[in-house]
Amino acid sequence: MSDVEKANSTHQIYDRQTKSSAPPPTRIANPGALGLFSFASTTFILSLYNVNARGVVAPNVVVGMACFCGGLAQLLAGMWEFPRGNVFGATAFTSYGAFWMSYATIYLPNSGIIAAYGENLDELNQAVGIYLITWFMVTFLLLIGALRRNISFIALLFFLCITFILLAAGAWTGKLNIQKAGGGFGILTAMIAYYCGLSELLVKGESWFGLPMGTIKQGRVD
Repeated sequence: MSDVEKANSTHQIYDRQTKSSAPPPTRIANPGALGLFSFASTTFILSLYNVNARGVVAPNVVVGMACFCGGLAQLLAGMWEFPRGNVFGATAFTSYGAFWMSYATIYLPNSGIIAAYGENLDELNQAVGIYLITWFMVTFLLLIGALRRNISFIALLFFLCITFILLAAGAWTGKLNIQKAGGGFGILTAMIAYYCGLSELLVKGESWFGLPMGTIKQGRVD
């Protein structure tokens, strides 16, 4: 076989692999905006509480939002991403939907989670810190997966990583300033998520304008 024939054969194999890995056709609409708006809104509210906006200290009001908006709506968005063939979106939305549901459960009185620690608030804070640093690890892994997608998602997950690290450090040390810094980065993360969600919502041909996501050029990997 000549070099030209080998090259053509390689290109044909690559084309077949590309076609086979393409998402299957589906009638399910893009759930990206739903997932991103749900994540952004819940993150924004909790982050405002973390910076003690309007004198709010107890974050319990966010429980309903975390259960149904950040939790259920985002979980459904993740489930709808699976049949669309978007593994990254499905994993991210489902994971953070589960995160918000689990976070809300901590503050539900009937769960007995906080009550189990009694008056030992330091142990509770240490446990919450471990919980948050675990979600930093999940977010960091998703950040690696986003490196060849677009700049907006990279920025979103990068600042979310910082948010989790600061909130975990604030829980471990008990220093309010660190918690407030985490809240500040959380607000920034929420704004980026709103931007990404709006970009997903502004469908080409149905909107007056679009928002760039900072697409990263995909080079062929043999």
